[in-house]
Amino acid sequence: MAAPDFIVVMGVSGCGKSAVAEGLATALAGTFIEADRLHSADNVERMRQGIGLTDEMRWPWLATVCETARAEPKRPVVIACSALKRSYRDFLRERLGAVRFVFLDGPREVIAERMRARPGHFATVSLLDSQIATLEPPAADEDPVRLSITRSPSEIIAEARKVLLHRQDVPG
Repeated sequence: MAAPDFIVVMGVSGCGKSAVAEGLATALAGTFIEADRLHSADNVERMRQGIGLTDEMRWPWLATVCETARAEPKRPVVIACSALKRSYRDFLRERLGAVRFVFLDGPREVIAERMRARPGHFATVSLLDSQIATLEPPAADEDPVRLSITRSPSEIIAEARKVLLHRQDVPG
């Protein structure tokens, strides 16, 4: 079975979206898009200051993510994107069609530790609580692939690949 055309690796900042999405794109011989690189300079500066984005700030960014993904000729397109709210995921689905979401989930302490270990990223630990408060985990009707970040990135990538290609349920 082929992978879906569009896959979004989602979760709060620091959960490992970029590493998993890039590795998954490689494993599926697809294209990787880092949605963080598509933020406006104003959005980046706001997050650098530890201030979360509003919905009004996210909609143009999400539209750019969709335009960029649709323009990629090679499939699947694997996107690292927070997609914290259902409304954001619905927006992505409306513009991209069938999208499969890989939700990276884990304990706040583990995520905070990872964020502190990545110097230079504009999303700092000060944004974590706001992201967790905003997060609406994908519901069962969204058919998410939910994976624990307590596993190694290579294990997460292998499990996500298996599920996406075979549509099997995955353990935590």
